[in-house]
Amino acid sequence: MDRYQTKPKIYMLFLHSHHIVDLYCWVDEMLPKHISKKTGRPALVSNTEVVTLLIWNTITLKQSTLKDIFNAVSLYHRKDFPTLPKYSAFVNHCHDAIPDFLNLVEKLLQSSAVGIVDSTMLPVCKPHRADSHKVAKGKAQFGKNWQGWHYGFKLHATINLDGSLSRIHFTGANEYDAQVLPYIINGQKIIVGDTLYGASVMRKHIWKKYGTIIISPPFPKHNKKIATPWQNALLNIRSKIESVFDYLKNHLHLVSSFPRSMGGYLIHYLRVLVSYQIMALQRAG
Repeated sequence: MDRYQTKPKIYMLFLHSHHIVDLYCWVDEMLPKHISKKTGRPALVSNTEVVTLLIWNTITLKQSTLKDIFNAVSLYHRKDFPTLPKYSAFVNHCHDAIPDFLNLVEKLLQSSAVGIVDSTMLPVCKPHRADSHKVAKGKAQFGKNWQGWHYGFKLHATINLDGSLSRIHFTGANEYDAQVLPYIINGQKIIVGDTLYGASVMRKHIWKKYGTIIISPPFPKHNKKIATPWQNALLNIRSKIESVFDYLKNHLHLVSSFPRSMGGYLIHYLRVLVSYQIMALQRAG
């Protein structure tokens, strides 16, 4: 997975079927070793194999559901995973791998001196179907942005200037962006965000607690705001995080209504974010 073709502003990974072995070895090195159970029936596939399959299919085929991943593995990688269980058992194995994905996320997040922050809506269904949506009942919330009303969750994220994730945090769709800042600062000295992050109370709190400067455009009602040339330069690249969200949602299918449990939503979000982070770090070199 360490080979990629370079074009102006475009990076493509050269991946062949045998590279799944390389990915498996990398995942095995990254994950902590599990103590095997001395009693009970042994698992047909290990957590390392499950994590490898989910990441591989997300990166290569960009599949949106566990069912699609299972069918693809059954069709194309049966010889690599001869003990692949039935679909129901495979889903249970995926849920068991949630702690491993959380471990991977924590290890892959990148700290930097400058971070770009923003949030994006993760709807679980159309707003008019919220009353009949039982899977995320009590967790999903109504929230509104410039696109209108949404029912679901919200992903708050910080990225570095290379586009790699620095910190992530999930909330209900009704959470105000600036209130989440303490959860998505990862040692940055400068944070660049939109006007919602420019509230004076939060800026002072972040500076006092973390020593971090928040740079944001003026509120629409403000006519002027003093800024240096380097601050304006950082504000001009703030849209980079919108490109990250666009890739996550439109190419890796981060937004989904297919999961049938909260664990299903969590494993879906985690596999997409880990897969993106691997590609982002590969691109950054």
